[in-house]
Amino acid sequence: MEEDRVSIWPRMEPFLLGALQVAPSSKLSLHYLRKMAIYVRTRDGCFPALAWPLWRHIACGKLQLPEDLAWLYFETFDLLLGHTPEERLEWAECLSQCSSKSELDQQRNKLSVDTLQFLLFLYIQQLNRVSLRTSLIGEEWPSHRARSPSPSEAKTSSQNKNWDDQAHLSFVQSHLGEILELLMEPGQLSQSGQSQRDFQISLEAVRSLGLLLEGSVGPGRGVQPIHRLLTKGPLQNESGYSTQSRSFPLHQLLSCLQHSLALNPFGITACLRSGKKLAWAQQVEGAMKRAKIARNTHTAPPGSKMVLMSQVFKQTLAKTSDKLTGANIKIHRCSDAFIYLLSPLRSVSVDKCRDCTVVLGPVETSVHVHSCQNVRLVCVAGRIAIGTSSRCTIHSLTPIRPLLLPGNTDITLGPFHTFYPSLEDHMASVGLAVVPNVWDQPLLLGSDGLNASSSPDAACYRLLPPSEFHMLAVPFQMEGDTCEVPGGLPAAYQAALTEKQMRIQNWQKTVMEARLNKEQKRQFQELVELKFHEWLMETGHRQELDSLLPPTITSLRDSDGAATDTSRVKGARDIGNGQQSPMAC
Repeated sequence: MEEDRVSIWPRMEPFLLGALQVAPSSKLSLHYLRKMAIYVRTRDGCFPALAWPLWRHIACGKLQLPEDLAWLYFETFDLLLGHTPEERLEWAECLSQCSSKSELDQQRNKLSVDTLQFLLFLYIQQLNRVSLRTSLIGEEWPSHRARSPSPSEAKTSSQNKNWDDQAHLSFVQSHLGEILELLMEPGQLSQSGQSQRDFQISLEAVRSLGLLLEGSVGPGRGVQPIHRLLTKGPLQNESGYSTQSRSFPLHQLLSCLQHSLALNPFGITACLRSGKKLAWAQQVEGAMKRAKIARNTHTAPPGSKMVLMSQVFKQTLAKTSDKLTGANIKIHRCSDAFIYLLSPLRSVSVDKCRDCTVVLGPVETSVHVHSCQNVRLVCVAGRIAIGTSSRCTIHSLTPIRPLLLPGNTDITLGPFHTFYPSLEDHMASVGLAVVPNVWDQPLLLGSDGLNASSSPDAACYRLLPPSEFHMLAVPFQMEGDTCEVPGGLPAAYQAALTEKQMRIQNWQKTVMEARLNKEQKRQFQELVELKFHEWLMETGHRQELDSLLPPTITSLRDSDGAATDTSRVKGARDIGNGQQSPMAC
């Protein structure tokens, strides 16, 4: 019966958040991962948990990867794990107390990951490989003399496969045999080229496969981990599971999984087809006709919730809602838009947007900017990555060094420079603290690996000069206690801001001491307003102000009456009185 048919699909998060959006190193090919799988199973202290020192030994000593790149993979995998907010805050506290590299290494040495799941994580880095052909290099481990990839092999894929559930399914279908091979025992791995008829996969190994796969029995049923589906119910016989040996015949398990694989019912395809439209507080009649906004938060389990926003044009969107909390957000092909998503979020992708300002609530895992032009992003996030983008400005607070992928030009990095009343509560809810904050220490990931130099001269980025720094005002009133930038501003930027405030005060004092008569005051006011409006038109802020002042009083309340923070737009009068505009250029 259709109701009892078991469907298994690729989980979204490992591909969405775990696969770096760059062609992977050839040293992570199946050939070397197979060697690593044998190594970790036959060395003390590497299995079932792999600690950071041992992975560093394998990555740097065997695979010849730079230590920073080895840590990048380890840290990215750690982001996928289900750490509680309290655990994340405790880890941030430990890091903030490290005053030297040796102390930092001591903290890192305490971390470990599931060995088999980490192997699978390294394997799915192949998702964004231009050519998926397995390397034919025959040496045991890479050497310094191994050839560098050719430009065609190293070219970054322009297609964003991380969100593409069709690509996830195709990848798993095409490489399921190799994925299962990495889970085999060392003796079987060394014979992997021979007949696999008698090979077995242990139940514990299949539990690790739960990193990539999950499923359900019939449509509308609860989501279950992969090992439970294979050991009970309709699939137990089909998968060949033996309760005595607690294992599966490899060929039977492979056939069962291939027969049951299906498209993720909570993926982007299903969301576009049957997702609900999300109502927004800030929208003018007719301005949203071309926009496509959908969500699956009413049906998806945690980790699969998503909100898709596409083709928002010349519009301000503002939202704080439980429907956004914990969701993966994709902002796609928006232009000339101002977007405020003021809720704690799981992840955010800003893809192929131009001339936009995006202000986000705290993002638990990662924010990825891909193929954008002239985008200003303001966020607190677990990690920030920018790739194939130009003329973008990123104001961030992040405990992990920003990742600059290939293809960027004219990227500006600046400190986080805004707040809204519930910001600190939202940060605590996703486990993000104000320290450590390494917004100004990017890692540069080139087509041939991690660049050794992170100086501005070695990449197309710069740090925002303090002389160009302005605060950004979130133009909504909400409930909460946050009344300043969490953690404060870096000293140089605070000094520049204080100097500008002094200039404003001196200007106001000069005007007062001029002792203008009534007519002169009127003429002076008209001149200031004229220049102010000319500036609004020249900078494009007039559009922003117009969209912030709809005909009726604005609220961030859900259209269905759900309890969210109410708000009211601050008028242009505040800006005229010397406060910064939301764009704050």
